[in-house]
Amino acid sequence: MTREAEIVGSAVAEVLPNSNKYWFQQPHLLRLNLVLIVPMLSSSVFGYDGSLMNGLQTLPQWKGYFGNPTSALLGTVIAAQSMGCLVALPIVGDLCDRFGRKPVLLSGIVIICIASAIQAASVNLGMFIVSRLLVGFGGMFSAQPSPMLIAELAYPTHRGKYTSAYWTMFYLGSILSSWATFGCQDNSSSWSWRVPSVLQAGYPLVQLAFLWWVPESPRWLVAQDRVAEASAILKKYHDGAEDPNAPPSPLVRLELSEIVQAIRIEKRAQRDGWSALVATPGNWKRTIIAICVGGFAQWNGVSVVSYFLSLVLNSVGITSAYTQTLINGFLQVFNFIAALMAAFLVDRLGRRTLFLWSSMGMLISFIIWTACSAVNSETGSRPAGIVVIVCVFIVFFHYDIAWTPLLLGYPTEIFPYYLRSKGLAVEMISVYGCLVITAYCNPIGLENLGWKYYVVFCAILTVILATVYFYFPETKGHTLEEIAVIFDGEPSDPEEPPTAGKHPKHVVLIDVDVGSSHVERA
Repeated sequence: MTREAEIVGSAVAEVLPNSNKYWFQQPHLLRLNLVLIVPMLSSSVFGYDGSLMNGLQTLPQWKGYFGNPTSALLGTVIAAQSMGCLVALPIVGDLCDRFGRKPVLLSGIVIICIASAIQAASVNLGMFIVSRLLVGFGGMFSAQPSPMLIAELAYPTHRGKYTSAYWTMFYLGSILSSWATFGCQDNSSSWSWRVPSVLQAGYPLVQLAFLWWVPESPRWLVAQDRVAEASAILKKYHDGAEDPNAPPSPLVRLELSEIVQAIRIEKRAQRDGWSALVATPGNWKRTIIAICVGGFAQWNGVSVVSYFLSLVLNSVGITSAYTQTLINGFLQVFNFIAALMAAFLVDRLGRRTLFLWSSMGMLISFIIWTACSAVNSETGSRPAGIVVIVCVFIVFFHYDIAWTPLLLGYPTEIFPYYLRSKGLAVEMISVYGCLVITAYCNPIGLENLGWKYYVVFCAILTVILATVYFYFPETKGHTLEEIAVIFDGEPSDPEEPPTAGKHPKHVVLIDVDVGSSHVERA
């Protein structure tokens, strides 16, 4: 089996054009991968916000201006962004299916820019919390359509890497935020936290400047019976054909055929409501996996460091704002490198392998972290405290190799087109529902239980490892349409009426320019 067949399956590998050039030497692929950076930056908004709140908690200027919020009040400030996400989630999935991926993304970008201005101008904690609610609301309008747009536009051999790299850009936002906070800490005025708040609009403004050149999803266009437009986009970006009337290559014909037939089957099944998420055993499994991925990513212990690093550092005697912001800055650079590395390995090692490696590594690291935190707490041992800091980086490394790149990449792949936006909405409800809970639990747990609170995450990581081992399938080596077979199986009779999610063994090849179609055996 060729390397391409291992990534996209034998059917697509057979029709891939032969070329001795790298993708960046081919103008159409270079153009496609550059425009995909625009939706990829959507995850940077969330990374910026997470690191921003870590950094602001270390600044005496921010704490003093807002009356030193602690415990439940601090939890409310942290949770506000997640609450805004939860408000948006019930509607954003339907909007993506009704109006397309791009218009929803555009509205999210605009809302984030407005929210950043309000946050920078905040004069009291209530105004600050409202701005964070808007950041979460607008951020979901930006983050929800982006992974779908990436997966549905990407070149077949690049899809796994790009969908995995999407949430890796989370750390690109974290890097800007952490170093902006570090650079502003010596300013004694409120501008020490207002400037980083203004910069929260930086990535959205870049997206806004280049969004015009991002094409709409071909799958959404096919679902709207705009097959000719979908064909033109695939020809332009997957073939490199500048003439929209040029005949499509075998690759584009196969891609378009799979998309058209899959969406026709889904429409015939007439199960496009929310109940379709649990209508078949395959969809039940998809939905459970999406909920698990979203919840596990927050309850595997990383949220303690993501939003409450200052409390963790305080617990081992590192209280200097300078040192804390410096550690936070280096941690975000480290995270970005680790997650990006994993995104490029996802097609080599597979999704399941990365999940298992990550879960086992985090469990072992957290056990060591817990033991050293106990020693430091009981004896004041400085070496034990240093080991805790090292464990923070090791835990994040293992988190980054799976839960960062696959947080949205894996659920985006496992859901068929007609459920993709709703499936991602369910996962994000799991993500931000858990984040709201951890935002209140983590500061209270750390303040009242200290190192004993880490034992909870050791137990949860054991459950996560078992669930991944027994329940998560591998999706490497399949196109988006072919992944349905992993969950639903092949129909026993190709001529029988399909059920939701099932795809028959025939491929309908569409000649868009003449409007004819014929059936060939796949």
